[in-house]
Amino acid sequence: MRAALLAVTASAVLLAPAPVAAAAAAPTPVAATEAAATGAAATGAAATGAAATGAAAATGAARCPRVPAPAMSRPPRPSPPPAVPEARTVGGAGLATSGLVVPTGAGTPPAITATSWLVADLDSGKVLGGCGPHEYGTPASVQKLLLAATMMPRLDPAQTVTVTAADMNIEPGSSAVGLVEGGRYTIETIWLGLLLNSGNEAANALARLGGGSDGAAGGVRAMNEQAHHLGALQTHAVTPSGLDGKGQFTSAYDLALIARACFAQPTFRRYALTQLATIPAQPAQRTKGFQIQNENQLIYRYPGALGGKTGFTDLARHTYVGAAERDGRRLVVTLLGAEPAPMRGWEQGAALLDWGFSLPRDASVGRLVEPGELTATPSAAPSAPSALAAPGPPRPAAASGPAGTGSGWLWSVVALSGAGVLALLGGLLWHRRRRLPGQIDNRPRHP
Repeated sequence: MRAALLAVTASAVLLAPAPVAAAAAAPTPVAATEAAATGAAATGAAATGAAATGAAAATGAARCPRVPAPAMSRPPRPSPPPAVPEARTVGGAGLATSGLVVPTGAGTPPAITATSWLVADLDSGKVLGGCGPHEYGTPASVQKLLLAATMMPRLDPAQTVTVTAADMNIEPGSSAVGLVEGGRYTIETIWLGLLLNSGNEAANALARLGGGSDGAAGGVRAMNEQAHHLGALQTHAVTPSGLDGKGQFTSAYDLALIARACFAQPTFRRYALTQLATIPAQPAQRTKGFQIQNENQLIYRYPGALGGKTGFTDLARHTYVGAAERDGRRLVVTLLGAEPAPMRGWEQGAALLDWGFSLPRDASVGRLVEPGELTATPSAAPSAPSALAAPGPPRPAAASGPAGTGSGWLWSVVALSGAGVLALLGGLLWHRRRRLPGQIDNRPRHP
């Protein structure tokens, strides 16, 4: 019995989310008027919105403000992995909802088509509000931010590399920047092709270059290790580009953690605000040079924009990550499962940023966990603000562990609690089995 109690206590201590700062306002489920399409005939995005509304109602969660999107056919949404309750409370128990969570007294967020979203402060880490922040979603090209967070500190932007045939193996008709097999480009040029034009062949090349002897597969494994290190426990990458793959998921909360790591890197911030770049000519391949333009309209149309990333696939629909600064305050917005009408993804992000900037600086419903916090021992949990809170030199890349399947994202919580329980049980058993005078010590010995 005593051992069982110790086990429960250890699990509770290890799995409990860190408390939100005392100054933060308590989150409250705010009822909001939702103009969602209804009726059994609704299909496509309208059906998705209705399903999300039903899920929120079934769990007692407040409905997220939504506007109806044009009905359209789309592939069936992939089934997410089984929910891990502890992963849904990362950042605070108030974030474990399929519905709306906003600070007490906050105004109603704008009505949009995205199925889930989150707004957070890049510097303080405060989460200002969200809709289903820990609901699984398909990332599309915003997954390229995880590639950037993983590989940008590892790769020398001045190095010239050669594009391979494997790099060019992308889905026909998907986004490409225009690199050519055998072409020689600086890594900086490839990064610009990735972030400005969402080049999928650029993603393959960068994953290969940063993946060590395992090539692109090693790069994807490193991405999953980085997601785990950042605390993005609901994120699992299958492709480096975000092209759809079985078992590939993320959440609005995880995307905010990943974006925060990206915007902590000066090189990323510079690339994200680059409007034009040149892809050089390749004489050996007889291709001319050409210019590319940043596809993120936020940097042209939103005052104080810091950049971000757009994404789209048939399964994911439109996804978006964007950040902006106003009055010395930097906010990031993430959204999944949006439709382009009546507002495009970046416009929905801009509306949520406006809402976030309207809130008091101490408003909060949770927080972004710090890198390494969920894998550290309780005594090693960070007590000071993260290095991600302010601009500075790029952080060194997380060390890669042994080769594996990348499934640590799903088992991380189990591993944490299991290690603590085994340690406590081991101590208890040692205490109870101490050798008494006259007894033979037959305890097992470990090298």
